[in-house]
Amino acid sequence: MKVESFVKELNSDFYTGVPDSLLSALGNYLVKNKGVDPAKHVIAANEGNATAIAAGYHLATGKTPVVYMQNSGQGNVVNPVASLCNDKVYGIPVIFVIGWRGEPGVHDEPQHVFQGEITLGLLDVMNIPYMIVDKETGEEEIAAKMKEYASVLSEGRQVAFVVKKGALTYDEKCEYKNDYSMKRESIIGRIIDVTGDSPVIATTGKTGRELFELRVARGEGHGHDFLTVGSMGHSSSIALGIAAQSPEKKIWIIDGDGAMLMHMGSMAVLGTSGLENIVHIVINNGAHESVGGLPTVAEKMDLPAIAKACGYSYAKTVSDEAGVDAALTEVKGLKGRIFLEIKSAIGSRADLGRPTTTARENKEEFMKQNA
Repeated sequence: MKVESFVKELNSDFYTGVPDSLLSALGNYLVKNKGVDPAKHVIAANEGNATAIAAGYHLATGKTPVVYMQNSGQGNVVNPVASLCNDKVYGIPVIFVIGWRGEPGVHDEPQHVFQGEITLGLLDVMNIPYMIVDKETGEEEIAAKMKEYASVLSEGRQVAFVVKKGALTYDEKCEYKNDYSMKRESIIGRIIDVTGDSPVIATTGKTGRELFELRVARGEGHGHDFLTVGSMGHSSSIALGIAAQSPEKKIWIIDGDGAMLMHMGSMAVLGTSGLENIVHIVINNGAHESVGGLPTVAEKMDLPAIAKACGYSYAKTVSDEAGVDAALTEVKGLKGRIFLEIKSAIGSRADLGRPTTTARENKEEFMKQNA
């Protein structure tokens, strides 16, 4: 189905959410036609954030908003759905559009498998009626379902469309880019040039994939790396838990701007922890690149100032190769809670693969090397 038809039948003036590869047609359409405008379309930090923004829109207008997300974000919306939007509380209508990663019977990455199995069950538990949208779904079916949903929404309840891979299409192309030249893979290579035998915790998405392939290309093992294939936004917290139990080791975090924003409160916990053995690197390309390239707000922020305010003992931004190499050499010899932002271009190799070991194998090898 053309995304234009889908949007027309939803008949909402306001969208907010977190980008998803299965919803790339919707994301690109929204950026092209609504831009990134707090009055029309907000790319949120996480899905709970989006749900609360949507609630505010309804409170101000009386209209029904749309919240889009990958199904991995359902966990982030449980609280605002149950304790804010539910009809037993404020009764705030919301239309959820959910990309169905890990759909049973469809091959997907390990972090999506269980989430895919419980996607519909979670909606049932939250008393949210849903329609599954696939390649065969037509505009008239969406229109009929929206007529059915009208009474549900009028009662202050929520509804959902669960979108399968390839169900929505958009003919226009969107190109996302910035003014920086360094590629993330090159930056990661420079980082592991200095980490040596220290543990490295990599965020989800292309960061972990590039780290894995760099180790292979170098003929190195993977035992020093923990690849956070899911749990977006939690890599720095995983690292904190490791660092607190391994004060003799320097723990390196390779984070992304979208992931950092998703659970930004973890920076305050890490920064005030008093630990002396953490280097938190955020590779900032200002984009949700792993799911299509839609922008984040990170390019508009002073991340080192935020890190310092959170209690990090060192914070700096670099944006070229010489600056990266000098900063990495410097922080390798420092103690404390180190924050380093590295500005990066958007883009990756077309032939970038995925880890050839399982998540469980990664965990066991990492623990064998570092426990």
